[in-house]
Amino acid sequence: LKVIKMAGRAAQKTFDYLVIGAGSGGLASGRRAAGLGKKVAIIEHGPVGGTCVNVGCIPKKVMFYCASHAEYIRDHADYGFKVTDVKFDWSIIKKNRDDYIKNIHKAYFGLLDEENVELIHGHATFTGPREVCVGDLKISADHILITSGTKPIVPDVPGAEYGITSDGFFELEDQPKNVVVSGSGYIAVELAGILNALGSKVTLIIRRGKILRSFDAMLSDNLMKEMITNGVNVIPHSKVKEIRKVAENDLTVCLTPHEDGGSSSELTKVDCMLWAVGRDANDVNLGLETTGIKRDKAGFIEVDPYQNTSVSNIYALGDIAGKYLLTPVAINAGRKLAHRLFDGKTDLKLEYENIPSVVFSHPPIGTIGLTEAQAETKYGKDNLRVYRYQYRPLIYAVTTYKEQNFMKLICALPDEKVVGLHVLGKDADEMLQGFSVAIKMGATKADFDNCVAIHPTASENFVTLRFPS
Repeated sequence: LKVIKMAGRAAQKTFDYLVIGAGSGGLASGRRAAGLGKKVAIIEHGPVGGTCVNVGCIPKKVMFYCASHAEYIRDHADYGFKVTDVKFDWSIIKKNRDDYIKNIHKAYFGLLDEENVELIHGHATFTGPREVCVGDLKISADHILITSGTKPIVPDVPGAEYGITSDGFFELEDQPKNVVVSGSGYIAVELAGILNALGSKVTLIIRRGKILRSFDAMLSDNLMKEMITNGVNVIPHSKVKEIRKVAENDLTVCLTPHEDGGSSSELTKVDCMLWAVGRDANDVNLGLETTGIKRDKAGFIEVDPYQNTSVSNIYALGDIAGKYLLTPVAINAGRKLAHRLFDGKTDLKLEYENIPSVVFSHPPIGTIGLTEAQAETKYGKDNLRVYRYQYRPLIYAVTTYKEQNFMKLICALPDEKVVGLHVLGKDADEMLQGFSVAIKMGATKADFDNCVAIHPTASENFVTLRFPS
């Protein structure tokens, strides 16, 4: 692989397609353009793979599986296994996880080499609408794609620097014993669930009265109940006012009410404060002001449905565009953009509708389409039929531990087209993909009913729902 590391010697290069950011979307778009015969370069100042590979989806899912093993061990005795003296060593999973990520890096290097994509290591800064500099290297291109992603927000409170973000979570060498997580979004509930399942004491601080507020109420309400049942201490209507460092690995986290019903209290002996309060556009020193690119109030780059920015021949996608911050969205949009620019498919674009997503909480969530509240706004409550089902998965039939699954199918009249599907519980993450294909194809409740169930499975309940609630 031809990797250029900037050392200070003036040079100039020209490409057909220049990608800023070697995350999932940038790699997908750049590699696809190279496969279409274009001269491509990708600029990246950090490890290849971006957030998803290094401090996001992949290592998080490994830790989700790690926590799931702890849950299986919890239930072993009820299945007849005598498991004694079980010990968990955080350092082993960290090493194995890090080694796996390194192998992904190697795989990417090999793919980029095979496809003649030039990887330029350094920080990109625009010096004009068609030119970027990396150190002393000046690079011009006919088309430039920005996929620089996002970065975690650290709130402006005294002592905030004593906390870590989700990036820092993957740097932890030892398992924290007493963790405070601030945030109510998917990153907060995922990391809180992982740490709790692995035996850490976890307190979750949320500003409002519920988690995952943009999700269907069935999902957010019941996940919060399950988390509390499983031992997470949720403190609602509150926020962190200050963090005081007492000693090494000994923090005092001071809370204040965010709204009525909030807490004015101190959490002591905390050895890990984890911020999961959102993400900002990663545009530091990109020099976007030299290009005239328009951004929204939050700093994300404004794009049209074809990923065009306000400046001709400059494009943006993925998290930096601030819409559907999901790795597969960036990959899909990136590949489609490459075909539109270099393969004559001028009308090709990603349809930002009915995008499935999963939250790797404990238990996990799967969701696609409209929430019930959104469907009522769009169609009217009287023009909907909503099917709900709550049940205990068979895996818990013989265990002391019990957990419920929750399902919802939202259908629009008159033909009962499925406009929303939501599931919380065991294996929700693995159920969703096939149903998502059906919903993208416009499936109705009758189509679901006409599919023979696979028994006994959890997902069969979506094709056996009889009565609307």
